[in-house]
Parts: sequence; C-alpha cells; structure tokens
Amino acid sequence: MRLLPFTTSEIGAGRRLFAPEWRFVSAASSAASLPAMKGDEIAFAGRSNVGKSSLINALTNRNGLARTSHTPGRTQELVFFAADDGLTLVDMPGYGFAAAPKSKVAAWTALVHDYLKGRANLRRVYLLVDARRGLGDADTPVLATLDAAAVSYQIVLTKADAVTEAQLAEGRAAVSAALAKHPAAFPEILVTSARSGAGIAELRAAIARLLAERRR
Repeated sequence: MRLLPFTTSEIGAGRRLFAPEWRFVSAASSAASLPAMKGDEIAFAGRSNVGKSSLINALTNRNGLARTSHTPGRTQELVFFAADDGLTLVDMPGYGFAAAPKSKVAAWTALVHDYLKGRANLRRVYLLVDARRGLGDADTPVLATLDAAAVSYQIVLTKADAVTEAQLAEGRAAVSAALAKHPAAFPEILVTSARSGAGIAELRAAIARLLAERRR
C-alpha cells in the first residue's frame, strides 16, 4: 500500500494534534441547531457505511467516541467532537442508501448540503470513498455542492485492507481521473484502513499540515 510521504516531524505533529482527550460536543439535526462556529472544523463525509465513524475513532484512538454500525444510516445527525486545541471533528450523516425512510434520508442530505454551504470555519472536508467500490452516482451531488461552495476537500479511500495492491492502484487511478473535473478537490488521494491502522498516521499528519498552513 503506497502512502503519501510525510516527514518525521509532520507525523509527530499529527500524533500530538490527536493526542488530547476528545469528547462529544453536540449533535445537530437541522441548520438551526448547529453549534456556534468556533476554531477550526474538519468534516468527514461519504456514503452510508463507508466508515466515517470508524475512521474518527481510529484518528482519536478512542474506540467508542463515534458510534459505528454495520447498518447504513446509523449516524442521523451532524455530530461534533472536540479536543482542547481548537479543532473540531464533524461526523456527517451518510448519503445514498440508508436503512431509514426516504423522507428522513432526504432531510439528512439537505442538512449536509446546508452545512457545507454555510460553515465559514470549515477548513476541509475529507470525502470518504470505499476502496472496494470507488466513486459512485451518490457521490456526484456532494461533489457538485463542494465545488459550488468552494469548500476544500480531499478524497480518503477507506477499507483499503479489503482490496489487493493491484485493485487499490486501479481504484486510485479511477478516482484521480474523476477528480480532474472538480476544481475544489485536493489532488492527492489518501489511503486508510481503520481496521489495520494503515494510513492513519498519514491522515493525522495531513490534517496537522493543513491547520499549520491555515494558522500562519
């Protein structure tokens, strides 16, 4: 599995960034219930059951911080987690298929789009894509919203331990080609596995690098 090169210093900065105790802050089911904007926010978006909660747990080294489930649609709100350094992580409700009424899924989707368009302290969205499946039709509206809102976003392939090196390389190439049509997308693709831990240190380092650049 090829991982992006980060210096030892950057890996250490990422480890320190996520070392503090993380805690649940709030959950929002509507735009009106969003918490006040404070510090820097990093959001995790993706299809239902792509592994957002598992990735947040791996990043923070807290197995029970974000709820995980094998049932698509378990996360039904925007869920905010924070540490003491002014950084907030946002677990977004999955889009696409979910084991819930269509009206409820439509409400979650609208909430996601409202959040992406109106959050001034949102530094980046990490758009999670299952390495086994690649980008799909359900991702298209979110990509369009991110482009229209000029929100910086980056693709993170999840569940990379479930594919071969050849399949991963093929999937990365396909996603990279698709991103050429999306101007707001960060060109580098991160590869992770919450189960094996692969790529977690690199994702932490990428977030630390982003925040350091923003705060200069």
